[in-house]
Amino acid sequence: MWSSSQASTRGVVEMGRVEAGPSHFPKRPAPQNSARVNLSRTHTVKPTSAGDRSGISVKCNLGWSSQPSPDLRHHFRGYSSASEAVLTSQSDVRKLFVGNEKIGVLLLNLGGPETLDDVQPFLFNLFADPDIIRLPRLFRFLQKPLAKFISEVRAPKSKEGYASIGGGSPLRQITDAQAEALREALHGKDVPANVYVGMRYWHPFTEEAIEQIKRDGITKLVVLPLYPQFSISTSGSSLRLLESIFREDEYLVNMQHTVIPSWYQREGYIKAMATLIENELTKFQEPQKVMIFFSAHGVPLAYVEEAGDPYKAEMEECIDLIMEELEKRGITNPCILAYQSRVGPVEWLKPYTDETIIELGQKGVKSLLAVPISFVSEHIETLEEIDVEYKELALESGIKHWGRVPALGCEPTFISDLADAVIESLPYVGAMAVSNLEARQSLVPLGSVEELLAAYDSKRDELPPPVIVWEWGWTKSAETWNGRAAMLAVLALLVLEVTTGEGFLHQWGILPLFR
Repeated sequence: MWSSSQASTRGVVEMGRVEAGPSHFPKRPAPQNSARVNLSRTHTVKPTSAGDRSGISVKCNLGWSSQPSPDLRHHFRGYSSASEAVLTSQSDVRKLFVGNEKIGVLLLNLGGPETLDDVQPFLFNLFADPDIIRLPRLFRFLQKPLAKFISEVRAPKSKEGYASIGGGSPLRQITDAQAEALREALHGKDVPANVYVGMRYWHPFTEEAIEQIKRDGITKLVVLPLYPQFSISTSGSSLRLLESIFREDEYLVNMQHTVIPSWYQREGYIKAMATLIENELTKFQEPQKVMIFFSAHGVPLAYVEEAGDPYKAEMEECIDLIMEELEKRGITNPCILAYQSRVGPVEWLKPYTDETIIELGQKGVKSLLAVPISFVSEHIETLEEIDVEYKELALESGIKHWGRVPALGCEPTFISDLADAVIESLPYVGAMAVSNLEARQSLVPLGSVEELLAAYDSKRDELPPPVIVWEWGWTKSAETWNGRAAMLAVLALLVLEVTTGEGFLHQWGILPLFR
């Protein structure tokens, strides 16, 4: 669903005793307009007129300036493995940082309904998250009733989507397989560790994973969100939940841990993505004429522009690195990035996937290879939204040949690289980061749950939700105005229901607590 960097601090990462050190990851400002994204000589769809949207003529050198940052290139090419970036060998890691400790790795993901009966409660959990729909403090007691109402309304349509992909999401099965593959990879690298799966909105919930971690007596924990790029609405929401759990449990307060907030720039991940794209291109009759279409899950524009969410910047840099890897292999196809899965009346990151597909068809693009760039597992956004809805739209728009790159799943290079990321993080579990971290940034950036929330989400009290319900004033479009007016009407209805104890929500049993 909301499948998304400011300055980072470093310091002691033991929860409850954070000693913030100097910032080493300055905030990367988002561009004020898309015109700053320069066109690349080999990666461009030429506009047909001066008035064309910049989103359609996007190059895949998607940095903030005309030339990629030398520091980033040095960081990516020079320090990609654990042996170079952290220690001289993996045996040193085991000797110095494992020892008699019990190592755990917690994989964080969104979760998804496994059966059609799970759809409505899954949606309830989703919309009951204050990071998804944020109410004013005065009305926060309505969070769950409102989530109940929205989930009941949306459930029938969502069930149709899940029915079309087999009756449920495969996300849990795939994530469990990834966890087992990661455990085996770590053991193969002489780092015995238990790997746990914690979902945000469905089983196994993060709370369930934490209870198992406590039962197993884990003493050092590496938290690894399965989102390549950091977003306040994905990794941030899961970390906020972890923060609340940690603060309420003495065992967890004393358990040393660190978080790998994003890993989109790692060499193994980049090479694995490039290999998947290369393999799919060979299935086209004329591979060199195929447009590579990166489709990322969207986030509200306000997250990036107002709250400093690094998601857009990390996404564009990620695609830049993938296209560089493809160039090394002699693949110079044009590419474009767009954002899918938007909901509500507010503006989300642009260009939108559906609008971009239509415009590409109008521009004469005949072959399109969709790449679900923000997903590492198949789920409804790939299996139904991309494979069914966007494919149909592409064919209707004049695109003749369609292909789709599979999600990474348990791809060996990807899993091995995740294992290396875990190994590289071990020196920072419960210890002060070394002073020369800036010179060899193999991860972006390590820290505790509390540090990362402070660094990435400094305005979380004022953070705009994906659907801005209660903000009033002049708006950018009639659509936004109408949406806000409608939601204000919903609020008025809920207040009336709660104060009078009567109405259709009570008749339907949605608000039984307020009778």
